[in-house]
This record gives sequence, structure tokens and C-alpha cells, in this order.
Amino acid sequence: MNEAHLAYLNLGSNIQPETNLLKAVKLLSEYGKVQKISSVWESKSVGAEGPNYLNVCILFKSTFTQADLKEQVIHPLEAQLGRKRSADKYSSRPIDIDMVLFDGKPVNDNFWELAYVVVPLAEIFPEYQNPTTGEKVSERATRLRQVVWLETRRGVLG
Repeated sequence: MNEAHLAYLNLGSNIQPETNLLKAVKLLSEYGKVQKISSVWESKSVGAEGPNYLNVCILFKSTFTQADLKEQVIHPLEAQLGRKRSADKYSSRPIDIDMVLFDGKPVNDNFWELAYVVVPLAEIFPEYQNPTTGEKVSERATRLRQVVWLETRRGVLG
């Protein structure tokens, strides 16, 4: 039997976000188990003019390794929902799925500065600590909420 892995994924969309976030969660559940889902958070577009984003963080359990999850699940699922990758990493998109943590380890340390990642993550994994500073994600989320506009959106995922 394959070993189970836990991944915290951040899903974001600013093109038909209510539809695309729901579709992404449903499609992910075909590849593993969605164990927790944060509230949906609305934030301003970062890096470019465009519609506001909706973001959600999920805890996803599967037998995929980190690399396989990215290549065999995340990228094909993004393409299926109409994501077109371009040189402009800030362009509007129907879906963006970022792996934040995999088996308790950060995939990319840059997320600590991103309120749209930290705030939803803090809802479903508040005790997670920055391995470098020891700061809890819940503490970081509280500080970011004081300086960055985010608002919960009810009724998007059910």
C-alpha cells in the first residue's frame, strides 16, 4: 500500500472564481481526500490590475509524492479549468493551485509574506510554525490582517 501524504494547497481565482474554486475542489477529490477547507477569502489582485481574487486553503490527503502531485494532479487540473501559463505571473487566471506545505514542510518560504495564503492556512492549521523563526501561522495571520485588506466570502463552497 502506498504511503499517505498531507499537502496544504492554496487555491486562487479571479476569473469566475465562485465556479472555478468549487470545480477545483471537486476535481481534487477525485485524486485524494479533501480533509479540511478554510473559509473563502477575497483579496485585491497583487502585481497587476485585475479583478479581486478569491482564495481558499485545503488539507489534501493522497498517495502522490510532492513531485507527482504537482505534475500529475495540479498542473493537469489547472489546464482542465482553463489556466494558461504565461511569462506574466500576475495575470488573471481561472485557477491557481499552489502547494504550501507537504508532509509538514514548506514547499516555498515566500508564502509567509502573502496574506491570501497565510490567513486561510491559519484557519485550518493554526499551530503550524515557521521553521526559521518559530512564529505560528496564526500569529502571522493576525499581524497581516492588520495591514492587508482581506474579507471572507460566504456561500462560495457550499
